[in-house]
Amino acid sequence: MQERIITLATPVFFALIALEIAWGVRRGRNTYRLDDAINSIGLGVLSQVSGVFVRVLRIGLYAGVFDAVAPWRLPADSAWVWLFALLFYDLCYYWHHRLGHERQILWAAHVVHHQSEDYNLSTALRQTSSGALLGWVFYLPMAFAGIPPEVFAVVALVDLLYQYWIHTQHIGRLGWFDRVFASPSNHRAHHAVNARYLDRNYGGILIVWDRLFGTFVEEDDADPPVYGTRAPLRSWNPLWANVEVYSSMLHDMVHARRWRDRLRVLVAPTGWRPDDVRDDAPRQSFSLGRPRYAPQATRSARTYALVQFAFVLAAAVYFLQWQERAPLFESLAWFAWIALALTTLGWMLEGRRIGALLETARCAGTGLALLAVQAWPGFARGMPGSTGSLEVLAAAALASAACAAWIAWRSFAAWRDEMRGAAHGASTPLGRSASARVEPR
Repeated sequence: MQERIITLATPVFFALIALEIAWGVRRGRNTYRLDDAINSIGLGVLSQVSGVFVRVLRIGLYAGVFDAVAPWRLPADSAWVWLFALLFYDLCYYWHHRLGHERQILWAAHVVHHQSEDYNLSTALRQTSSGALLGWVFYLPMAFAGIPPEVFAVVALVDLLYQYWIHTQHIGRLGWFDRVFASPSNHRAHHAVNARYLDRNYGGILIVWDRLFGTFVEEDDADPPVYGTRAPLRSWNPLWANVEVYSSMLHDMVHARRWRDRLRVLVAPTGWRPDDVRDDAPRQSFSLGRPRYAPQATRSARTYALVQFAFVLAAAVYFLQWQERAPLFESLAWFAWIALALTTLGWMLEGRRIGALLETARCAGTGLALLAVQAWPGFARGMPGSTGSLEVLAAAALASAACAAWIAWRSFAAWRDEMRGAAHGASTPLGRSASARVEPR
């Protein structure tokens, strides 16, 4: 159900993003960058598509526990039950969110939402693909309290959707509202890496939980929030964004000498490392004044990425509309295709030559496969819009491959000219910066 509602809400999300951009441009304070926004929204797309495979963890396990242990079933047709469930969910969410910052294994999933060094409505859509693996545990008390699964599913969605609007820099303080509810001001502080704001303001709808449990901090104009994480991702690759911290944890577990330390990596406070590993592989020091990650892709690459991203987004929306009837293999094929597309586009936005080459191969392979097989998951079963669409999609894919090949050739030509210039002692910068993969905080 959540995927369907999110799909229906997508036009509203993008309308509000367009409004925020227009407002920011008019006020001379645009908070968007194209590459960052594509990366954030792309991670949201990947989260929704991957969520198809872990639906049982979000709702199925809750329903199973409810049926097995709930001492009673609260009436789903009573208003007080819905209000109680929403408050209960928000309390559970507070602790899920708080431990998602304080414990390494949970931070590995939640870090995705904080990696952006911008703060706008696209940041709200930036979601992890692995949060469901352990997150379901925090909401089981609601099952023990007798809250029906259908009520749980709806209030979870309400809590999630509420948090969309608070990801903006264009709404200031709201007086008494800031003291009771999660608000843009409160949540800006939550996303900041400044020392005074770090690991504060966890509330989803109510900020009173933070006041009650001692984690509230007020935004201070004298210390404006700096966004991101203390170990910047420095990449537009959505797959790396999802595994960055897991990779760091695995590295520390493999290289730790004591088994006790290897196991402790999983449950330790965020940022903890075994002494021997820390000495052998020290982390990059944190600097609040660091420059934001801003690789210089060419204008043609950025334009191509934007147009192609719109196609990928439309494909993801289409998939989410019919995926409940899809065999597992077809769903996996869609996920792989979308993940590959977002990854190659991310590399193109990083200015990597391999990104354009892989994007050429992806589009050419898609177009040729459509022409050869004359089928595509979802279209093969006569879904709406399938009639006569395969040839159009194939032509579009091959045209995209030609565009990507042209961008790859221009990138190669620039590299060749630089090498020739370097050989004559006149090096010319490529105008791009490679992403530096640093370890998570």
